[in-house]
Parts: sequence; C-alpha cells; structure tokens
Amino acid sequence: MKVLLLKDAKDDDSGQDPYIQELGLYGLEATLIPVLSFEFLSLPSLSEKLSHPEGFGGLIFTSPRAVEAVKLCLEKDNKTEDWEKSLKNRWNAKSVYVVGSATASLVNKIGLDAEGAHSGNAEKLAEYICSRPSSELPLLFPCGTIKGDTLPKMLKDKGIPMESMHVYQTIPHPGIQGNLESYYESQGVPASITFFSPSGLKYSLEYIQALSGGSFDQIKFVAIGPSTTRAMAAKGLPVSCTAESPTPQALAAGLRQVLQPSNCC
Repeated sequence: MKVLLLKDAKDDDSGQDPYIQELGLYGLEATLIPVLSFEFLSLPSLSEKLSHPEGFGGLIFTSPRAVEAVKLCLEKDNKTEDWEKSLKNRWNAKSVYVVGSATASLVNKIGLDAEGAHSGNAEKLAEYICSRPSSELPLLFPCGTIKGDTLPKMLKDKGIPMESMHVYQTIPHPGIQGNLESYYESQGVPASITFFSPSGLKYSLEYIQALSGGSFDQIKFVAIGPSTTRAMAAKGLPVSCTAESPTPQALAAGLRQVLQPSNCC
C-alpha cells in the first residue's frame, strides 16, 4: 500500500531513511517528498551567545534546524576547538532540553547531553522543564521565525526566564509542485498522506487537492504532532490519526490502524 510522507529524507546508519525502513516492515511503500527549505538567520549573534554559557541557565532545542544553526556557528567562526576544549562542557553543566529523538541525536553529535527527548512536542517539553529545578538565568531558545507560542507561554506562566532567538526561517521547497506531479503520475493517488508541520501543510495542500481530484476524500490524512493536527482542522481537513510521538514507530502504529478497514486511532 502506497503512503506519502511530506518530509525530507534522513539516512540512518543503514543508509536508509528510518521512516521508509519502519513502514516497510508493515508492507507500506512510503515515498518522501520534501516540502520545506530553510534559511539561517542571525548566526553571528547566536555564535556570540554560545561563547558565553555563563549568561544562561541552559538551552532549548525543539527542531533539528536549530541544532544545525549551532553547528554552522561552530564551523563558520572556527569555534570548534574552543567548543571541544571547554564550551560544550560548560553548557553540559547546565540543562539542554530537546523535543524528540531526531533532535536529541543531533544534539548528541555536537557533544551535548540532551534531556526531555521523550517529550513528543513542545507542550510536553514545557511541562517537563517546569517540573525541573530552574535557574534565575534565562534558557537560550534558538528557534524558527514561526515557532509556536505554547512553550514560551507555559514557561512565562511558571516564572521561568527564557530568551528566544530566531535562527532560521521556513520557506517552501522549490520542488514541491514538480515532485508531487511526478509522484502522482507514476504512483497514482496514495492511500495516506502524512503532514509533518503546519508549514508543510500550508505549502503543499493546494497541489495535493488539485492532483487528487475526485479521489481527495478517499485519502487518509495523518499528522505528526498536535500543532499540525490543529492546522489541518483549521483547513477543514479530516485528521484520521495523530502520531503519538514524532518517531517512525509511532507513525507506523498509527498508519496500521488507519489503513485497516473499519479501524481508526
């Protein structure tokens, strides 16, 4: 059964995207189509803040792109040596909070110890942060320009200081239309389509509606995370399932139930 995932491919140690690998175990033929591109912002300012961990109570990462921004700072400003010698250890003496295993893995690769990875979305991470001892110093939160308000609001309500910093912006992937047209021409209408973000939904839905035609209502639409579910509902799109966490295993479990006759999750 053919399913479409609107995300870019990420190879794991086996050389295959973990979502394709996991869904394949259940007989689902998954295709990945990227719908988002990213532009990095304010890297000199971020680099300066990373050089002064003493001014912050810790770090928050809710997306892989924010971690990539940190990595770019280290590479561009020749900070790698300083990072390895002392900076990463000084940050590790504080809390480094993350959402999801993919972000946690990238955080680990730059030498930081992540906590909170089990939280599948920003709201659950905020709950976790609020349950931990807090510092009088602000948590540094590198994020995108369209970050949600849930986490900042929950921390503010609990009196936990935080400094947000926009380090990337999301733009449509230049190949969305062409890649979707090619998919529909060769594969036909998929049994299910999974959206991974509100932005991905925004930039791709119009093309999907046009290409699916009269078969649009037969597609099972799935969301990764509650913010995407809310965005789909706002567009009037029926949500067959929301994955319990942003992992291949959770998506596979959801799709199995959604695509079984007379079942849903």
